[in-house]
Amino acid sequence: MKILLAGKSYQKPLEGWPSVEDLYVFISVARYEGFGRAAIELGQSPSYISKRIAILEKQLETRLFFRTNRVMRLTPEGEKALEGALQVVHEMDSFLNNFQQWRGELTGDLTVACSFGFGQDYLSDTIAEFMTRHPSLNIKLMLSDRDIDLLQSGTDVDIRVGDDVNHSYIARKLAANRRILCASADYLARSRPLETLDDLIDHSCLIINENNNTFGHWTLTDGENKIVCRLNSHYSSNSGKVILNWALKSHGIALRSAWDVAPYLSEKQLVHVLPQWYQEANVWAVYTQRASESPRIKVFIDFLADYFAEKSLPMMKGRL
Repeated sequence: MKILLAGKSYQKPLEGWPSVEDLYVFISVARYEGFGRAAIELGQSPSYISKRIAILEKQLETRLFFRTNRVMRLTPEGEKALEGALQVVHEMDSFLNNFQQWRGELTGDLTVACSFGFGQDYLSDTIAEFMTRHPSLNIKLMLSDRDIDLLQSGTDVDIRVGDDVNHSYIARKLAANRRILCASADYLARSRPLETLDDLIDHSCLIINENNNTFGHWTLTDGENKIVCRLNSHYSSNSGKVILNWALKSHGIALRSAWDVAPYLSEKQLVHVLPQWYQEANVWAVYTQRASESPRIKVFIDFLADYFAEKSLPMMKGRL
């Protein structure tokens, strides 16, 4: 049986049409504002990236970037082209996803972000198990102790520990978790008494820099009341591993996830202080509305939810 296509919506492909690969290269260069980082992301040489952009500009008969020695930025035509390129790549991604889902397999790329400690000590094994079930997928796990923009970074799913989730994203709770106050016995022995939250001002508090929180403050709860504590400290870092190390070396009081400090509490290297007070810091899978339409992302998040449901976070060894 012969299948005929009719209507204005159908057009025979032209020889000068841009390739989807070149559009993907263009999107990466626009994201990183340069050939170098785009080349690293795509596993290609900068000269290859430059060549593909030149071909795309020739096909579109327009200049896509303003170029200087230090920076590249989109021209007005480039900004318009980027909108269209994102749409084309998304539609192609959906086409491939739907086709592969019909065939019963998942393919394509999946970029996952997470903090260093949780990613290294826990999520890496989780992803490895997921990959054994879906070997045709390409998964990239990107670790950072800073907040990221999902769209600008090209991240599909961000696994976040903490309840300060951007409301413009979709968030699915994977596991319950609390951050608790702890310090070494040596630090407590040489410091002033610590009996109430008001006493924290007289102590060295080890502060982690988080973009969404007010620096120098901890928001704690006892389940009924929520208190914002003003802190005094000369120690701060954007790394949870560094904060934990400082606490173990008696430099002050840390606010860390219960699963993070559980082994050190059991070995009496750390002491749980003011145990009635804690901070909610649940584990979330965060993604965009567009990402929620992807079959592979849906399957991945469902897998994470089932995996975490079988685990007891407070007993895990690791670092946020």
